[in-house]
Amino acid sequence: MDLSSALYLGVTFGMFVIFVMIVIRTYSKKRKDEGEVAKYRMLDDD
Repeated sequence: MDLSSALYLGVTFGMFVIFVMIVIRTYSKKRKDEGEVAKYRMLDDD
């Protein structure tokens, strides 16, 4: 494997790791509860 192939594989793997971290953060229970609070606060303002 030459340098460009290793670099391409590294960048691809890094992007996959970032994607997994975003999915975990988005669907975590704590973050979901915080998102619901903001929604209900906006509804109360009306």
